[in-house]
Amino acid sequence: MKYCLTICFALCFLSFWVSAQDSYTLEIQAFQDHLNDEFANPDESPLKSEDLEQFEELAFFPINPKLQIKATFVRTENQKPFRMKTTTTRRPIYEKFGEAHFELDGKNYVLNIYQSHQLREREEFKTHLFLPFTDLTNGDSSYGGGRFIDLEIPSDQEIIIDFNKAYNPYCAYNSRYSCPIPPKENDLPLEIKAGVMKFHD
Repeated sequence: MKYCLTICFALCFLSFWVSAQDSYTLEIQAFQDHLNDEFANPDESPLKSEDLEQFEELAFFPINPKLQIKATFVRTENQKPFRMKTTTTRRPIYEKFGEAHFELDGKNYVLNIYQSHQLREREEFKTHLFLPFTDLTNGDSSYGGGRFIDLEIPSDQEIIIDFNKAYNPYCAYNSRYSCPIPPKENDLPLEIKAGVMKFHD
């Protein structure tokens, strides 16, 4: 009887785990589909006209649930606003809003999280946070200028950093855009093989 209960519990746990994995995969696939729809839409796409004509879909790294990170969020109060460097002469005002502390493959990392002064004045973006980062895939399998992750202000001391939702700035596709350059403090000394890959060589 005890053996049967153990088997039953194991099967129930396995079923729950598989269901959770399937649900997460569907979530990331929906994120990817949304990006592809945006890029295929002439009214929204950042692509050059010649690239848009041939566009089918963006390239993504394989979905990796391990790179959905539960990080400790540390709010950094009274930060001095600064002008973030971009790929042009534009210098938008940002403020360091907090830090994400996390562990990956047995090593500890910290990423700075920022808030745009311009966007926080708009009702739909007042809780929006910005995480730009670089890693060792840049210039190889991902865009050389780094990638971005969109976040929301957390309600407690935990924040989810999902690298499977990392995307390229628009200037990865078209030089007419002005894109923030990730601050050097957010350079990760490892490969983040998740999210959007580079567009083309």
